[in-house]
Amino acid sequence: MFSLLSAIFRYRGFIVGAVKRDFQSRYRTSMLGALWLIMQPLAMITVYTLIFSEVMKSKLPGISGEYSYSIYICSGLLLWGLFLEICGKGTSLFIDNANLLKKVSFPRITLPVILMLTALINFLIIFILFLIFLVIVDAFSFTQLLFLIPVVFTTLLLASGLAMVLAVLNVFFRDVGQLISIVLQFWFWFTPIVYPLEIIPGWARKFVEMNPMAITVNSMHEIFVKNQTLEWLPLLYVSLLGAVLLILGLYLFRRHSGDMVDEL
Repeated sequence: MFSLLSAIFRYRGFIVGAVKRDFQSRYRTSMLGALWLIMQPLAMITVYTLIFSEVMKSKLPGISGEYSYSIYICSGLLLWGLFLEICGKGTSLFIDNANLLKKVSFPRITLPVILMLTALINFLIIFILFLIFLVIVDAFSFTQLLFLIPVVFTTLLLASGLAMVLAVLNVFFRDVGQLISIVLQFWFWFTPIVYPLEIIPGWARKFVEMNPMAITVNSMHEIFVKNQTLEWLPLLYVSLLGAVLLILGLYLFRRHSGDMVDEL
């Protein structure tokens, strides 16, 4: 573990440069450039606000507020987007960078770090727009930011651990990459993002509540929709699960990192 952290520190310039190049290459040939970073999430917030708050007049059980349902969906989608970007791209991380791994000598552990930082920056950009929306509709408080930190950290830990395991396995078993794309689609609907947990039948709610992403998304709803404090015990469970997955992923990485280049 110490050697991996040491490698990350020594190649911190390489990591920062790679993150910067990723953003530059993504919008270099577009006319609006980095404005797309703002326009895409802004469109998402606008669409969900108009459709669910104005057109469908959707309401949450026991919660009043004209924009409550929009805040409910947007806060859940924000966290799911962070999880999806890390897991989705992380599964094919080593395969997508096969040429780089074969030609350049550098610590391979920097690749997951670059992915995680890129996803986190994307999340923060969208979250800033979400905060502006909360301020406009008079639903913002500074305590929300304090509670947000452990929720995001827990999600990062879970997503990074799962992505590390999947990234190594996908090098040797390519079906993993195909399977996870299907699993993530089911996982999304198994997570109460577009529907309230209260409308689920009791027998099904027990299974949904065991879903680690349902716990973190529900924490976002508690913060931004219900204006409540966090339930720390469920978050601790997700953090422990993420830590176990991360340790397993690092173990697989250390054990098979030499074989990955030959397999690629």
